[in-house]
Amino acid sequence: MTQKAPEFWTQAAQQFQQSMAESWTKAMQSFQSIDLGAAVPSAGGKAPDIHFAPEKLQALQQQYLQDAMGMFSQGFATPPATADKRFSGEAWGSNPIAAYSAAVYLLNARTMLGLADAVEADAKTRNRIRFAVEQWMAAAAPSNFLAFNAEAQKKAIETKGESIAKGMQNLVHDLRQGHVSMTDESLFEVGKNVATTEGAVVFENAFFQLIEYKPLTTKVYEKPFLMVPPCINKFYILDLQPENSLVRYAVEQGHRTFVVSWRNPDASMAKATWDDYIEQAVIKAIAVTQEITGSPSINALGFCVGGTMLGTALAVLAARGEKPVASATFLTSLLDFTDTGILDVFIDDAFVQYREKEMGKGGLMKGQDLASTFSFLRPNDLVWNYVVGNYLKGETPPPFDLLYWNSDSTNLPGPYYAWYLRNTYLENNLVKPGRATVCGEKVDLNLVDMPVYIYGSREDHIVPIGGAYASTQVLPGKKRFVMGASGHIAGVINPPAKGKRSHWIRSDGKLPKAQSAWLEGATEYPGSWWTDWSTWLKSHAGKQITAPKTYGKGKYKAMEPAPGSYVKAKA
Repeated sequence: MTQKAPEFWTQAAQQFQQSMAESWTKAMQSFQSIDLGAAVPSAGGKAPDIHFAPEKLQALQQQYLQDAMGMFSQGFATPPATADKRFSGEAWGSNPIAAYSAAVYLLNARTMLGLADAVEADAKTRNRIRFAVEQWMAAAAPSNFLAFNAEAQKKAIETKGESIAKGMQNLVHDLRQGHVSMTDESLFEVGKNVATTEGAVVFENAFFQLIEYKPLTTKVYEKPFLMVPPCINKFYILDLQPENSLVRYAVEQGHRTFVVSWRNPDASMAKATWDDYIEQAVIKAIAVTQEITGSPSINALGFCVGGTMLGTALAVLAARGEKPVASATFLTSLLDFTDTGILDVFIDDAFVQYREKEMGKGGLMKGQDLASTFSFLRPNDLVWNYVVGNYLKGETPPPFDLLYWNSDSTNLPGPYYAWYLRNTYLENNLVKPGRATVCGEKVDLNLVDMPVYIYGSREDHIVPIGGAYASTQVLPGKKRFVMGASGHIAGVINPPAKGKRSHWIRSDGKLPKAQSAWLEGATEYPGSWWTDWSTWLKSHAGKQITAPKTYGKGKYKAMEPAPGSYVKAKA
């Protein structure tokens, strides 16, 4: 027996190598079988013809077989050497079948992504193929299935099946509410423990309510401060809870603060256009803020799409010879849509034409569709993580205000959405002087000449840091650019008291063409960027005056307490 052992292992290795060669062939077939036309969101629905670079394909095959033999020699019961949190639990390492399934999956995932990168095609096609493969691999992970998820199986045994029963209850609950629960939504209520900064609605029309907040200081700066949040979400991302509220922070710094609270569109707004939102909302909010405060100029902030809309409104006003805004802050906003990151995979002429035909003259882009799209940009973190926790393990996700807000979706009017797709993501018309006409005026951002503060988040997957930085090359006034750590939301909502993350500032004020060149001369500072922004904003806010005792002025009276009624309407 002892003499035959080496021969046995040699034969086993040969058989395994042969089976891995067959697996390589199957991996190729699996790649070809992915419905790229369906997975990649282009209205054409036609999968591209796939051809691989021969040298890349050969290298991938060799690496695949080499890694597979490495698994064999190491032993399948050994936990996969990975930082992937889906397979990092102790249960995966102690279960040989689970360890094997995780190791094979990770090998195949690396190979499939390598195949995507080896496709001979233009960069956009490769990105689309990679996006489709990533979606497919994320959905196919063994951690998503009870039959392979060692942690879920262990919990089922330990709880004598209670976790499975609770998982079924969670599934039924989520099916009824129409989306996967990311947090325990029953623990939050708008106006009670989120969006609680004291204030009042002082104006409303068909598009928005304007909220004025109660001063928390005896004196306020003479120039009021208006925030324009994105209309694809609820405004209270800026006012979650007192300890992480940017609204409350601005009020505490002595700014007389106003916020646009968008109406959640219903059928009555199905024909609302981009022009309507600029004229009847952003420009109107600026004018009402001026009238209430009696100030000839105000400071304004736009967040995400709110920043794009603010920039557009300022260009329209400048074309009319009006400059009511003294300074502007743009948080994770795009004005130049050259660099749109992963969202570029969604956009081509066929897709935009499809949307224009579908809802360009009327209709609603459903909020849940928008929310799902953004979630699937990070499928492991924002989709499958909760599928596993909620349904396979029967867990109730912990309370998290930001994720509650993320699930509180809003609709968009079809004509607004169609105009936005074509003139920004597809044609990038806002940075082409005179190319876009809004509210009867030719848009020219070169006329938006004022001090601006531009913030971008380093790991932002919705507004890439390069896209945020690009505004420095578009706007002509004096500019300050700051980069923060983390992503689109967590990077912005980063109060100083938490002492979290860091931010980068370039002390010489230079703004080279590329963000990478800017970063070479920047210095990293610990903690929140809010304090830097606050110092900057105060320098443009004028002198301090006695804080008002009442909300509104004249015909603009307090209509209802903040956060108002518009924000409570569900999509």
